[in-house]
Amino acid sequence: MAEKRSQVKDIDRSIYDFRYDEEGFYKVDEGLTEDIVKQISKEKNDPEWMTEFRLKSLEIYNKLEVPEWGPDISGLNMNDIVTYVRPNTNMKAKWEDVPEDIKNTFDRLGIPDAEKNSLAGVGAQYDSELVYHNVKEEVLRQGVVYTDMESALRDYEELVRSHFMKLVPPSDHKFAALHGAVWSGGSFVYVPAGVKVEIPLQSYFRLNAPGAGQFEHTLIIVEEGADLHFIEGCSAPKYNVANLHAGCVELFVGKNARLRYSTIENWSKNMYNLNTKRAICEEGASMEWVSGSFGSHVSYLYPTTILKGDDSHMQFNGITFAGKGQNLDTGAKVIQIGKNTSTVIDTKSISKDGGISTYRSSVTVNKDAKNAKASVSCASLMLDDISRSDTVPAMDIRTDDCDIGHEAKIGRISDEAIFYLMSRGISESEAKAMIVSGFADPVAKELPLEYAVEMNNLINLEMEGAIG
Repeated sequence: MAEKRSQVKDIDRSIYDFRYDEEGFYKVDEGLTEDIVKQISKEKNDPEWMTEFRLKSLEIYNKLEVPEWGPDISGLNMNDIVTYVRPNTNMKAKWEDVPEDIKNTFDRLGIPDAEKNSLAGVGAQYDSELVYHNVKEEVLRQGVVYTDMESALRDYEELVRSHFMKLVPPSDHKFAALHGAVWSGGSFVYVPAGVKVEIPLQSYFRLNAPGAGQFEHTLIIVEEGADLHFIEGCSAPKYNVANLHAGCVELFVGKNARLRYSTIENWSKNMYNLNTKRAICEEGASMEWVSGSFGSHVSYLYPTTILKGDDSHMQFNGITFAGKGQNLDTGAKVIQIGKNTSTVIDTKSISKDGGISTYRSSVTVNKDAKNAKASVSCASLMLDDISRSDTVPAMDIRTDDCDIGHEAKIGRISDEAIFYLMSRGISESEAKAMIVSGFADPVAKELPLEYAVEMNNLINLEMEGAIG
């Protein structure tokens, strides 16, 4: 007979919750002022146009209102946030040259192992700056550029200038404007026409400092007929003060090109995750998203795809897990402009211990998007009667010549399924974890092996706190 538990075990997040002190680190003052923005720009040796861009973004930030339609973020006070923290090291190309405390952080997260086994290139960001970057020689020989945003701004200035915050302008929303003012770090990738990168590139972002913000910018340009898989991972230790993540991802997918963008966001539960991701696809292009959202106190996250070119395609597979004290508002958006464009959105959300999970989708089909197709499916699983799961779909269809479908399911774990597994000698907690892992499997199998393992580990960590 399965053992009955009388207590709820705390979740052991020690693999993510360790932290190091910041002796020797440089940081700006808390808050957001013109002087602080100028100070960040000076520290980063920005060209004049970027300094002006930052200051203009700050102006826009001060004029825009905080969104009121989503989860409450009144606990986030920008006067308490440090917008720039520089570790006590310059970026290294050799792992052994990275300072020991930072190296230990990424060693414990498995980044060097992942690089050795299956990645073409790795960038590792610690607080506001990249501290390590390495790309395999065969990828460089293909003409692929994979570097940090600061180096790209110096070495590929015109390419950056013609793309930077063109998909996500600072006027888009208040936290896009904030990002434009204080962005730091992130990745720049350029894949030349016809080049197929056989193994993935990866960036990993680690926020170590309490009360800090991380504002990395990822800019990827995949030219005509090229193919790339880019993986992003994020984590942070837990503190008793609010941390902020307001990164920005801009993806440009050329004619007949393919880009797969996989991410596992595992922020700590004091994090406000206000991230913006957007892609634009030219004729015949394919954009694939694989997204896992864990951790964070509050999330606003809706990766957006603009299917500009005829015959372009978007696929989104995502999973969100909201536990105690979490309000995760996530989903996907697509704007179909070209003819014969197609969209497949398949999402899963799990909530427990009073967690709130909201799936929010938006499908817009323009009047000239003849023969457009879109299929949206969202399934929600609640593990108790105090959690909440909502689905908020929006569809703006401006042509009759299209095929659009939406399906939503919300349910709870079946008592019969639990009983069946327990009758086979499996404990109640293990039975619940097995069912949840099975529910998440369609997303897990879209991830590379080591990230599927990490996602399943995260689910098991979350499930350890389930009442048995």
